[in-house]
Amino acid sequence: MPVFTYSGRTRQGQVVSGEMEAANPEGVVATLRRQQIITTSVRSKPKDIEITIPGFGGKVSEKEIAIFTRQFSTMIDAGLPLVQCLEILAGQQVNKTFQKVLNEIRQDIESGATLAAALKKQPKTFTTLYCNMVEAGEAGGILDTILTRLAAYIEKSIALKKRVKSAMIYPSVIVTVAVVVVTFLLIFVIPTFKSMFEGFGATLPLPTRVVLELSRLMRKYFLLGVGGLIGSFIGLRYYYKTENGRKAIDSLLLRAPVFGMLLRKVAVAKFTRTLGTLISSGVAILDGLEITARTAGNKIVEDAIMKTRVSIAEGKTIAAPLKETTVFPPMVVQMIAVGEQTGALDSMLAKIADFYDEEVDTAVANLTSLLEPLLMVFLGVVIGGVVVAMYLPIFKLVTVVGK
Repeated sequence: MPVFTYSGRTRQGQVVSGEMEAANPEGVVATLRRQQIITTSVRSKPKDIEITIPGFGGKVSEKEIAIFTRQFSTMIDAGLPLVQCLEILAGQQVNKTFQKVLNEIRQDIESGATLAAALKKQPKTFTTLYCNMVEAGEAGGILDTILTRLAAYIEKSIALKKRVKSAMIYPSVIVTVAVVVVTFLLIFVIPTFKSMFEGFGATLPLPTRVVLELSRLMRKYFLLGVGGLIGSFIGLRYYYKTENGRKAIDSLLLRAPVFGMLLRKVAVAKFTRTLGTLISSGVAILDGLEITARTAGNKIVEDAIMKTRVSIAEGKTIAAPLKETTVFPPMVVQMIAVGEQTGALDSMLAKIADFYDEEVDTAVANLTSLLEPLLMVFLGVVIGGVVVAMYLPIFKLVTVVGK
């Protein structure tokens, strides 16, 4: 609905002005007349020009969603109406995209839609899991409780991702630095040694000849190599978007040494946390498994969960089909079986998720302590090897002269 700026006078002669949403200027005049205000001017408010640079802005982060959910829950618990909550929360958003989304949700609710239905119209901002949990909360009259659980779930999900990223950043930085340094040496430093060695008139040591040849190839085919790496990266991304490609790469990641075990623990923590949150919020088990599968982040885990869903639809328990998939550890399957038997599946899933969150912390710490010496050795061998190979002829020459 368009926004208009207006000015007018009250019966006492006081000048008033402001903004109002209406279908047209006549609607603004009619509303002001009912408030006993004589309108002097009505103009359309100019729209804010939003410049979105690709990769910057235009998106709503998980952290912003978590903060919004926590505040929304507190406001509803305090008894504020939905529309008023959304109006306040939209007004305090720095992110213009999120502000626009919340205003659209508020307008949908004012038009008679439920909160869940309004959220489903914003799939880029609110996930299926979020919408289904809100829908269950509205149906059960416990929306504030559900939003609190959602906020806690999102916050723990963010913390889990941070832990995994922290494990990946250190080795990535070290390897990148090593590649950049070696490339610089081969392209700019080694050629100066080559011109010097040509005057020796003797056969160079094998390591020196290897490094000189690598330098020649790097200088000759550098642009071709960079183009090949970029092309390979783009091709791999497109391959991953295919069904077979995603299965192959995700399977390889789960079986990778060291990192594979970490990713498996992350998958278990995410699965149990998501399913436990959905079940405790009143979402049906079949719907919960479908949503959990779609948010798994790994095709192998997703297929295992969907097979479990099919088995449950046929009347089986959750534990039995999970065991058959061989994706989940035996301890997880046994604890889920106990949860089913005792009727406390949601709390058992939460305990498993907490346990595996700690396991991920331990795995990240162990991985970091293991990688530090290995990466130092890698740097020493690669960079040190290049430097030593270049000085070997000089050492040989000094030995000959000394004799």
